[in-house]
Amino acid sequence: MALAVCACVPAAKADAADRPKQVLILNSTRQDDQFSVVLDRDVPKLLAKGLNERVDFYSEYLDFLRFPQPANQNLYVNFLRQKYVGRHLDLLIIVGDVAIEFMNSRRDVLFAGTPVVTYSVTPPRIRLANSTGLNNPLHFHRSIDLALTLQPDLEHVYVVSGAGESDKRYEQLARAEFRAFEGRVAFTYLSGLVTRDLETRLRNLPRRSAVYYVIVSKDGAGEYFQQMSYLSRVAAAANAPTYSWADAAADSGILGGSRRDQPAQVRAIVALALRVLRGERPDDIAVSSLNTDVEQVDWRQLRRWGLDASRLPASVRVLSRIPGLWDQYSRYVIGTAGLMLAQMALIATLLLQRRKRRRVERALRGSQARLRLSYNQIRDLSRRLLGEQEAERARIARELHDDINQQLTLLSIDLDRIRSGQLQADTAKRLSGALQTTHDVAASVRELSHRLHPSRLQLIGLVAGLDSLRRDLSPPQLPIAFCHRDVPPAIDPEIALCLFRVAQEALANAVKHSEAHLVSVELAGEPSGLRLTVTDDGKGFDVNGLDMGLGLISMRERVESVGGVLVIDAAPASGTLLQVTVPTHMALAAVTSA
Repeated sequence: MALAVCACVPAAKADAADRPKQVLILNSTRQDDQFSVVLDRDVPKLLAKGLNERVDFYSEYLDFLRFPQPANQNLYVNFLRQKYVGRHLDLLIIVGDVAIEFMNSRRDVLFAGTPVVTYSVTPPRIRLANSTGLNNPLHFHRSIDLALTLQPDLEHVYVVSGAGESDKRYEQLARAEFRAFEGRVAFTYLSGLVTRDLETRLRNLPRRSAVYYVIVSKDGAGEYFQQMSYLSRVAAAANAPTYSWADAAADSGILGGSRRDQPAQVRAIVALALRVLRGERPDDIAVSSLNTDVEQVDWRQLRRWGLDASRLPASVRVLSRIPGLWDQYSRYVIGTAGLMLAQMALIATLLLQRRKRRRVERALRGSQARLRLSYNQIRDLSRRLLGEQEAERARIARELHDDINQQLTLLSIDLDRIRSGQLQADTAKRLSGALQTTHDVAASVRELSHRLHPSRLQLIGLVAGLDSLRRDLSPPQLPIAFCHRDVPPAIDPEIALCLFRVAQEALANAVKHSEAHLVSVELAGEPSGLRLTVTDDGKGFDVNGLDMGLGLISMRERVESVGGVLVIDAAPASGTLLQVTVPTHMALAAVTSA
């Protein structure tokens, strides 16, 4: 037997540890009371969370207000005994003074060994065996403080309470707290009135009044009411702001008050219950006081009664506040503003891009126009070069045909006659003529050769070459003067050829077109290079309006090819000045060009 007992005890303990906790709430109020609704809703969830879902929850309602007869209490004891027979309750939660007194008088027959957690709004007069509890006293005076803050001109407070026993107890508590205000406002107690008469009184309250609802569970006609629903009738009938202590009145039409935070009350009860369910002895836990009152007002009622919300202290909660336009639409405004800013930034970026694109397009069109102009100029220059080439070929051909070829023909005829003996009489004269013709042909060929390529520059130098060019091109009616100074002895052949060709073209233009009386050529050496200046006192021309000829184009290209600069200064009837500045060596020309 001893071994059997030893084997069963651990098994029983393990079974007790594995089974769900059994919790019963014994409530003093009706099942439809607001606090009962909150208890039934929140306690199971909070206990399950604290115990890892291992809880069975039960709730019972005494409602001795509507059923006060002693026989009903005895029947209720029998009901509880039969309902929970064979069930081992782990915790009994007793809510309200009526349930506490009921259980105290019948503890020997109901749940004698069950741990107890009590909750009451009045100081406990008794403490049950194996129990702990919470006391959450009512504070009616804080609602009057709030009323005086919102209604500084308040003169009358009408206190509404019922005819039930609990109603009278609550009224006595309120009277005790309101005595501190009797010098500031007048209190009128509308206690135990018939509901119809109460509503009539409330509709005709004087100015500067307020209504304070304590509790009405039974009116003067003996009719029972759900306590919080009755408050809605009071607030609807009153022609003055209504205050109360009940959290359940949050949406009942009252202005506000220092009210019970029922979810906070439930959390405090469950926290204490979990301590007991986890193994603490209730008698070792002291009964503690609790304060869950919160000052609250309804924003809609503030607007209804025209009260200034700015008077409220910062600690007061404002419920059902109607948000302003900014509160309602701030996210949309910010989102829209952000979207608009993004769009503006995008538009600005697109405008900048368009501006840049147009600038690039204008530059491109300008480049295209310049390119077309250059292309047209190149085509025109090519055409003119071909024309000049053909003209030069024709000129050379004419000179060869009309001059050299004819002289060679005459020379051939004279030589043939001398060979045949036909000219014996004047042989000497004919030989002299043939010799002269030979000299003329040689001179013509030499002149043509020099015009095509001045090879004597390499032999006699630039200075002598320019002086020879002056003598060759000087007509009898137009003297050409030439002077030089500081010319270096060694000049790059390309530089010398460039200056010679420029002087040749400039003097040819002056002789043919200027109608001048004097033409001068100056060649001067400078630290930076050579300067060639050709001037005349002729009729000049308009440089800006000039359709630049092939000669001027070739001069400019020759000068730029060696890194030089060509400047033409001319005006109608003012003569012409052509000035070329070039380096003395091609190496310097390459640097200058770069």
